[in-house]
Order: sequence, then structure tokens, then C-alpha cells
Amino acid sequence: MSVILEQNDSVILQRTLPQNLEYVMDAERDPENSPFVGQWTNEEHQIALDKSDLLHLLALNKLDNSPIGFAILTGLQNLNHRIELKRLVVTNKGRGYGKEILRLIKSLTFGQLGAHRLWLDVRSNNPRAKHVYETEGFIVEGILRESVFLDGQYLSLSVMSVLENEFKPMAQKG
Repeated sequence: MSVILEQNDSVILQRTLPQNLEYVMDAERDPENSPFVGQWTNEEHQIALDKSDLLHLLALNKLDNSPIGFAILTGLQNLNHRIELKRLVVTNKGRGYGKEILRLIKSLTFGQLGAHRLWLDVRSNNPRAKHVYETEGFIVEGILRESVFLDGQYLSLSVMSVLENEFKPMAQKG
């Protein structure tokens, strides 16, 4: 695969390179993002860049090639053809980039990667992300009640997914 994996009129989705990891770690640790996503060490991100079962992605603004987010997909070699969206972080919020990145991820997952199912979990303290996932066709399959302990409280996780046959009609809409 080339460095650029998917793109549309506003966003480029490419493989994360070692020189992008400072941006990735800053994005994870930003106070606007840290309550909602896990944080890895630089070493963990570095190892992830070379794992064959994982795809570390950087999202760029197509106009100026500035980074606007990143994502991590796992389960690329899953025998059941299911891929997990492990992490999605958007740094330029409120501009529609989250939806655009998610659309490119779905296209990549169901196209080049040949998945049948794309799934994720979203923390109960992140209704904004849950809303974006729902508007992009993800269905809530269940709740993992109080399964994350963060800042002295337990948070639940909503498990959500979209299937290949659900994605295709959305892709044809434009």
C-alpha cells in the first residue's frame, strides 16, 4: 500500500510516519481529547507503526497538508473479517472533519481491507462522538456497563458497528 490510502475533497488519510508521532501524542493528551481516548507512550505508537495487524493513520487537511487527526485500526488479519476502530482523534473540531475521516475509514475498511464489520466502543462521557458515529451509520449493539475507571468514576462503553452491506448503500448516496 502507498502512504496515501484514501482521500476526498477535503481530507487525506495516510499511514502515520515516525515523524508524525509527536503530533499524535499531543493530540491524545490535549485536554479536549484526553477524557475520551486512551493514551499510549511514544514507544507503543512506534511499535504500532510496524504491526501487521494494525493500521496507524494520519488525517490531513487536503488544502494545506496540515494534520487534523489520527486513527488506529486493529484486527486487520482477523479471520472473521472484523476490524476495530481502536482510536479516532480529531484536533480541528467543529469543521466536519470527524465525519469526513470516518467516511474515509469506512471506505478503506470495506474496500482495500476487505472487512465485513467495522466496530468500536465509545465512552459514555463522549456523546458528541457517539452522535457522529450514529449519523455515519453505526448501530449501538450493547453497553458495557461501568467498564472504564477514569478520574475516580466508572464510565460505560457503547459498542457500535457498521456492516459492509450497510456501508454500500451509504457510499452510493454520496
